[in-house]
Amino acid sequence: MNKLWKGRTDGDMDALADAFNSSISFDQRMYEEDITGSIAHAKMLSKQGIIAKEDCEAIVNGLKGILADLKSGALPVDESAEDIHMFVEAELTKRIGDAGKRLHTARSRNDQVALDFKMYCRTEIDEIVANMKELTQTTADTAAKYKTTIMPGYTHLQRAQPVTFGHHLLAYCQMFLRDISRLLDTKRRLNISPIGSCALAGTTYDTDRMYEAKQLGFYDISLNSMDGVSDRDFAVELLSDIALVMTHLSRLSEEFILWSSWEFHFIELSDKYTTGSSIMPQKKNPDMAELVRGKTGRVYGDLIGLLTVLKGLPLAYNKDMQEDKEGVFDAVDTVNMAIKVFTGMIGTMKVCEENMLNAAKRGFINATDLADYLVRKGMPFRSAYKISGELVNWCIENNHVLENVPLNEYKKRSDLFDDDVYEAIDLKTCVEKRISAGGPGAASIERQLDYVKEKLGEI
Repeated sequence: MNKLWKGRTDGDMDALADAFNSSISFDQRMYEEDITGSIAHAKMLSKQGIIAKEDCEAIVNGLKGILADLKSGALPVDESAEDIHMFVEAELTKRIGDAGKRLHTARSRNDQVALDFKMYCRTEIDEIVANMKELTQTTADTAAKYKTTIMPGYTHLQRAQPVTFGHHLLAYCQMFLRDISRLLDTKRRLNISPIGSCALAGTTYDTDRMYEAKQLGFYDISLNSMDGVSDRDFAVELLSDIALVMTHLSRLSEEFILWSSWEFHFIELSDKYTTGSSIMPQKKNPDMAELVRGKTGRVYGDLIGLLTVLKGLPLAYNKDMQEDKEGVFDAVDTVNMAIKVFTGMIGTMKVCEENMLNAAKRGFINATDLADYLVRKGMPFRSAYKISGELVNWCIENNHVLENVPLNEYKKRSDLFDDDVYEAIDLKTCVEKRISAGGPGAASIERQLDYVKEKLGEI
């Protein structure tokens, strides 16, 4: 394909250099944004009298035809084109003649690509948010189903205090809601149009940038033309948001991997989201969760890669910035697939409630409640803590749990102990007594579920 920038040079590039310079292999996925932006640009040029009305009509109709043909597959993308912008412009000129050559008036590929990329990221944010909403709702629904299912809560991966499975899952709902909020904040900040910044210094034509921006759904225009073409903060923000989504999914992946092992056996993942072994017939591997955990590192690499590209660039546009897209495309594809897979895993998993309860009983996770029992009867907490620890040690040595320690053993350590100690340290009581806001008690769980429902309804 002839180079549209031929003039200052003869356009006859070395074949390897031409391939190295080309971005059509990956930026073609922005064809719809490129054509939509070009239609708005043509309408602005016509409105301002910069191009004739009939040329505008020919351009718009030609672009709509190209868009339809690309969507249907009737028009294949020419891989010899330098980028998607050059391909569309060349195809337009081939279809409508000289009128197509007027489309690029009062713009540069620099502001054109910045526009396309922003529009692409804006669209992808909407898709990620929609997928995150479904994941959050599925997680909340599962939490509601198991809101009274007692399990051990952990610190340092050691059994710590009793919670419920619903409470545990609702912690992830809070993470997911923050993820959604960050994505929407990024969308708000990126929704400023760079088009009209041209190469870096604007244009001598009497353009109406705000008119063009409004047609494309932007609420404002960039106020500095050099920033307009060189800004990629929005891409870094999006990658950062996606990296945090993947962080949260990776943490949940780790828990699913642990919980589905025979050592825990708290959950059993559906066959639809597991694989077998090529040699060990008993195996049921949580490969989807492991892949999410692994792909999180890949997304981190996309973020670090873009930050590294940008860190030494002088203003305004530099060809290095062609490296801004592949990482974003990869991260977007990865996170959307990971979210959808996780939604399916959560919605189809089997929860082994009895195993969770048995693990809670064996972990002395009511030891703090035992100390609190003595505190409520007037003993200083540090003294109560010491007695509770001594009783745990006695249980370990004598193969007991706190719930079946004989009352006389309790009374050897304090006269404050009475028959009511057994009710006080029952695991269900321990959970229900945690009445502080945000805790695992029934009232708190209901408030958390209502909160998730309210927030999802606002999106």
